[in-house]
Amino acid sequence: MTTRKLILENGEVFEGLAFGSDKSSKGEVVFTTGMTGYQETISDPSFCGQIVTMTYPMIGNYGINRDDFETITPAIKGFVVHELAKTPSNFRNERTVDEFFKERDIPGIEGIDTRKLTRMIRTEGSVKGYISAVGETVNLEEVITRLKATVLPTNQVEQVSTKSAYPSPGRGNKVVLIDYGMKHGILRELNKRDCDVVVVPYNTTAKEILAYNPDGIMLSNGPGDPKDVPEAVEAIKGLVGKVPIFGICLGHQLFALASGADSFKLKFGHRGANHPVKDLATGRTEITSQNHGYAIDPESLKNTDLEITHVALNDGTIEGVRHKIHPVFTVQYHPEASPGPEDPNHLFDQFIELMNTHARKEQTQHA
Repeated sequence: MTTRKLILENGEVFEGLAFGSDKSSKGEVVFTTGMTGYQETISDPSFCGQIVTMTYPMIGNYGINRDDFETITPAIKGFVVHELAKTPSNFRNERTVDEFFKERDIPGIEGIDTRKLTRMIRTEGSVKGYISAVGETVNLEEVITRLKATVLPTNQVEQVSTKSAYPSPGRGNKVVLIDYGMKHGILRELNKRDCDVVVVPYNTTAKEILAYNPDGIMLSNGPGDPKDVPEAVEAIKGLVGKVPIFGICLGHQLFALASGADSFKLKFGHRGANHPVKDLATGRTEITSQNHGYAIDPESLKNTDLEITHVALNDGTIEGVRHKIHPVFTVQYHPEASPGPEDPNHLFDQFIELMNTHARKEQTQHA
């Protein structure tokens, strides 16, 4: 077995066994707490540019299959696990995690103390890290100096968004889905409800979107800081009040910015499939799937037309808002799951009903 190192900008070094690509890589080191769903995790575009640490101790025991991808082109920079299963056992298994990472040229490291790494991130916050190449002679001082000087990319949405519009036909409501780094689970849920979907790039203008004459607009999830996508904020400003809108994760943050609110970076983010969220209207608590490093500042909502609908029970951060005047609601978590619980899946039905109600009002006004 060959070894490699995970080096952090704070000087910590973890030595483990190499899997996947032999090359080196650097990115923001984060952790996710899901016990299962590693295939959806490594293919989630919201992890673009990040080295993902799994807190669950054994990963890869059910292999990789053709059906559970959230995108066909993973954008993560590396994968960190405590123990990687070498002989997966599952009727859907087609190849191992190691084989998949070799195919996609993504480096991984196993055999390190992921509990220590996670505690460090929780204490100090997300850090920049470097996974050494196989066989590389590492000059620690030099690597740490480079890491500290590294400015992480701010164009992650551009990297993972579709380059051109494409349809996903149905016979129901026509939905324009703006792809900021869309998980395929969102598209599956809309297709399941027979929506006639058109997926468009992140920088599509409001005028271009409205030219599709949609019944509703979906703002997808995506990676990075919402303030790095000003063109998306401007487009959303031109869409609010025109047709019903449903936003998820980055889409939620972009809508809040477009409405006059502000966002901030979380210390270590919310990533995993077991985050409790309270619905303030019903008092119901749902277990949710989450993957974000930014949140909306509640103080910034005071002079907007937004009201909070959901909060995280772990830290009290905003998990959902709605517009007081127009038919728009957004959530910070992932109702499509993939991976994770399907407690909040009903929000897609709420979006369908919102579009139907809006259409009936429009018909009445023009009758």
